[in-house]
Amino acid sequence: MKRILSFLFVTTLFTIDTAHAQKLLFPESPGIVSFTYRDSFARNVPATLDIVKRNGITDIEFSNLFKTPPEELRRLIDERGIKCSSYGVSYDDLVNKTEDVAKVAKILGAQYVRVAGIPHKGTFTLQNAGKAIIDFNKYGKILKEQYGLTFIYHNHGFEFEPYENGTLYDYIVKNTDPKYVSLELDILWAYFPGQDPAALLNKYSKRYKALHLKDLKKGVTGNMSGGTSQENDVVLGQGQINIPAVIKAALKAGVKHYYIEDESSASVAQVPLSIKYLNSLTK
Repeated sequence: MKRILSFLFVTTLFTIDTAHAQKLLFPESPGIVSFTYRDSFARNVPATLDIVKRNGITDIEFSNLFKTPPEELRRLIDERGIKCSSYGVSYDDLVNKTEDVAKVAKILGAQYVRVAGIPHKGTFTLQNAGKAIIDFNKYGKILKEQYGLTFIYHNHGFEFEPYENGTLYDYIVKNTDPKYVSLELDILWAYFPGQDPAALLNKYSKRYKALHLKDLKKGVTGNMSGGTSQENDVVLGQGQINIPAVIKAALKAGVKHYYIEDESSASVAQVPLSIKYLNSLTK
């Protein structure tokens, strides 16, 4: 009789937990961008990876190797059950060190090579966008065909200068080859210049592979500069961006990687709160 009651009790708990999980919008653990813990990584890579693991994070996008050989970094993440899904590099390295970039990405186990930003002076122009389109198509093709890697471009705010019936960001998306160029949406750097991140996800749903999840402090006014104080990054859900709408649009679009990027000096304390917030959202 005791065994039967125990079985019924456990079964009931499992049913309740399953039902609760089904109501959650984002029940899994998000990923993280290494830049979030850049100061800690610079001091001690293994200890910082332990912080990542303690937060339940198993997906990381490295944007820096922190003076660690890629083979050693791969060993350290493997030991902790963490996977590097994306490797972020500079525009110049993409163009001038393509082979080296690809080799490091493969060692890390990354699927994506990410560039965040396009070199330009002053206001971003049609000429800047045109050059980026040529380079993205060229090097995206090399990465895909020679190394089996997917190139993704990460917006940084300045690309949303008006152009024709849309923006220069629209121009870049429409003129890059989907076979070789995919996208990573930084939701703060879409919102800051006046765009709706959820609307972009709906508009270009098939192009987005990943998100940078971050929120903008209330009261901060945006612009097209592509720059704001790093201290304007706040806990998800405490800022100006409609995070539930973004998550819903991203899930509908089939986005696979959700990287928290908190650039503030309070990131160590804020990341667990952001994860807690994400895991509290319901459908």
